[in-house]
Amino acid sequence: MAFKTVLVAGASRGIGLAVAEHLALQTERLISVSRSTSSIGEWIQADLSNLSGVETVAKAIGNDPLDALLYMGGTWETHAFTDQYKFEDCSDADIATVIAVNLIAPIRLVKALLPALRKSENPKIVFMGALSGCENVPGREVANSASKFGLRGVVHSLREELRSQQIGVTVINPGNIGTSEVLADLASENLLGGEAIPLTDLLKIIDCILSVSRATCIKEIDVPAMLGTWA
Repeated sequence: MAFKTVLVAGASRGIGLAVAEHLALQTERLISVSRSTSSIGEWIQADLSNLSGVETVAKAIGNDPLDALLYMGGTWETHAFTDQYKFEDCSDADIATVIAVNLIAPIRLVKALLPALRKSENPKIVFMGALSGCENVPGREVANSASKFGLRGVVHSLREELRSQQIGVTVINPGNIGTSEVLADLASENLLGGEAIPLTDLLKIIDCILSVSRATCIKEIDVPAMLGTWA
């Protein structure tokens, strides 16, 4: 694959950083968006949970075409995915932040960047969901699950809205992904869900989504670990 311009939101750590590093090798202009510093590509400092952060990113793209928008950012409640989590102990600030980052921010960002995506020869939008946003998965984290369920609804609606323009919209719903942070938490038994899927497997899935033609629609991909709790 070879892209002219790709934007990765949430590119300072975890999955977002790994995706940005991977795609930087295939992209003329890799734009990293995050609140904290990212050393990959062209870094834009922006808090996407605020409308001003979205406007900052749109201004940086300007009138240039955008080949792919990958929203890899995400957050969750304090003590989420551990035995210490308790819904009643969640602060209002925690709940509001999770909804703003995981649900409102991607809606705003897509809306702001649609003019740039329309200029691409094969535009793609990819969202990082979670198994906790799927049916029959026993997630207890209320705000996180609500935001991930909502993100799936956003993607399904966007697909219908953008179908006639052949802009691909996909959501990936993984379980634990084997970033260094997740592997450390699993090793210390400070994270529920069991085994993690290799990070390289997730990158291959993203490569597949970005490489198909405009004639193909990849709607939604669920990615549990083979030996994980939620397989």
